[in-house]
Amino acid sequence: MSKQTYPVDIAGYHVELPVLPIDNDLSIAFFNLHGAQALTEHCGKQLAKLVEGADVVITAESKGLQLAHCVARNLGQEFYAVARKTKKLYMQDGIEVTVKSITTKNVQTLYLSEHDTELIRGKKVAIVDDVISTGGSLQGLEALVAKAGGTVFAKAFVLAEGDAADRDDVKFLATIPLL
Repeated sequence: MSKQTYPVDIAGYHVELPVLPIDNDLSIAFFNLHGAQALTEHCGKQLAKLVEGADVVITAESKGLQLAHCVARNLGQEFYAVARKTKKLYMQDGIEVTVKSITTKNVQTLYLSEHDTELIRGKKVAIVDDVISTGGSLQGLEALVAKAGGTVFAKAFVLAEGDAADRDDVKFLATIPLL
């Protein structure tokens, strides 16, 4: 039996995304940058163009990590901020917010280290991630930026899923449907 895929052109880079069920009535075209070096580099370069002028980049772990790395490098930034999903030992003096996302189905907490909080304070911040769908993770990242004393300068994603493609407050490289 062959797997169903969904074709997407991401700013000139063609991919076939596997279609995966989330529940009985909903499937997604699953986008995964883990291990996809050439695709990640391409997306990072394209997103950097969309957030040019930002002082610092932030993302949520884990699928956004390598993307934020590439975006920050393309912008000439030495550091980028990472919102973690578990509180690490070095994060005792950091900040946290609670969010809900379509891919996790549960409420989760995002943590920002003191180092990353200081990196963001008083800066124009670009939020970057792989996919925006319901906007739950984005709300969490926006709350972290505000709590850290930064200003959201841009919100950029590789893919906008479903109704997220209709938002005028985010930038993205391509769209995918909820199936």
